Amino acid sequence: MTERHLIALDLDGTLLKDDKTISAKNKDILQKAKDQGHIVMIATGRPYRSSEMYYRELELDTPIVNFNGAFTHHPKNPDWGFFHEPLDVKVAKDIVEACRSFNFHNIIAEVIDDVYFHYHDQKLLDIFSFRNPKVTTGDLSNYLKDSPTSMLIHTEEDQLKKIRDHLSQVHAEVIDQRSWAAPWHVIEIIKAGLNKAVGLKKAADYYGIPKERVIAFGDEDNDLEMLEYAGHGIAMGNGIDQVKNIANDVTLTNEQDGVGEYLAELLNIK
Repeated sequence: MTERHLIALDLDGTLLKDDKTISAKNKDILQKAKDQGHIVMIATGRPYRSSEMYYRELELDTPIVNFNGAFTHHPKNPDWGFFHEPLDVKVAKDIVEACRSFNFHNIIAEVIDDVYFHYHDQKLLDIFSFRNPKVTTGDLSNYLKDSPTSMLIHTEEDQLKKIRDHLSQVHAEVIDQRSWAAPWHVIEIIKAGLNKAVGLKKAADYYGIPKERVIAFGDEDNDLEMLEYAGHGIAMGNGIDQVKNIANDVTLTNEQDGVGEYLAELLNIK
């Protein structure tokens, strides 16, 4: 038996092709890796409801990291633990107040699978209403009662930096913020100190796998900590420069089965 590795997969831009499907080749190689005894898990910025179908498609039986580490649980094993670290609701409301001095399209708060829209927004509703979460629309200062797992501010390009600067001045201690990849001018906010590596480490500790035998794949700035933590932090060919710079290695793009190709070589999968 080869030594067990823990393989952590980002979804968008990494495991998934641009059409949001998993290629036959990637699926085949991941299945063979599991057959060899390796452990495969997902670590994504997505909520669980919009990553569950990939979890099922890959027939996983492992913990999953959602919301970039703000929520980690084991869908098949309730006793594994339920790690939910939301943003303090008071901070969330301060951020809503602050946004009133900037131009923004919308603010969205997610409490695990409940979604709160500051304004009605058909285009975003279509993206967020996947798997029918409970959706509430209205001024978040009034409607948001629970601490949100994550908040998103959808704005214009010229406002993005101004809002981010304000957030770093006022809330740097309590929040971590990132920008989404183009074409979305979105600022994503979660509680400070959380990232995919936090959830990945919980899983690695649970399986008793040292980080030298953790292989993580990613393409965006929300993958940086996870790739730094992993003994094998692998950037996708389509990844941003920052990710490629800290990665141990760069593989092919998400359209060229970069995940599968790399694993086949590293783990000697035929």
